[in-house]
Amino acid sequence: MSEARVRPERFDAFRDLIVSTVRAFPDRHPGLVSHEVLLAPPGTLLYVSRWRSEEDLVAYAGEHWRDQPVLLPGEDEYLVAPLQVRHFTPATAAG
Repeated sequence: MSEARVRPERFDAFRDLIVSTVRAFPDRHPGLVSHEVLLAPPGTLLYVSRWRSEEDLVAYAGEHWRDQPVLLPGEDEYLVAPLQVRHFTPATAAG
């Protein structure tokens, strides 16, 4: 998951950039199981992606995937703080 803290006056343009860019990701990255863009206007956008395996994630994000987010060209111009990246693994519910 990556969290972008966006300049409020640039939020709509940033949303459009992200949505149009990630639309092609499933065709470009076969290990991508699902993804979504979550909005909390006026200042926060989350990109959540689920990958088939760690190897598939490394193929997309590179060897430093745990602590270095993938940035689009010019993305930092929209942000008020550096992009934050966090990774989660599923937990099984006891039942």
